[in-house]
Amino acid sequence: MDAATTIWVISLVIALVVTLVVVFLLEWILRTAKNILAGASAIWTHGQLVANNTIQIPILLPTTNRVAGKILEASEAIKGATKAIEEHADGCPGCPHCVLNHQKAMAAGD
Repeated sequence: MDAATTIWVISLVIALVVTLVVVFLLEWILRTAKNILAGASAIWTHGQLVANNTIQIPILLPTTNRVAGKILEASEAIKGATKAIEEHADGCPGCPHCVLNHQKAMAAGD
């Protein structure tokens, strides 16, 4: 083999090695880009879910406030009734009067 052929073969081998390295690097870049795209897609999907939930808050808040107001009214009524029972129980030692009134009311209801 003469010098020109040797240089030609060495150049072809180097070009082949460089081509293989470039192909490997491009495949690596492509894989990394696909991973980034998958991550960005997941972030986008979850961001949309959060946005949908956030949109629901002002729509449902008036209903929530109305129901909470009714619960508050009911709890205040229960508190008042409990206080009346407690006050009556403090001054009532067996309370036959209450028992008789209850029996009369039950008889009148029949």
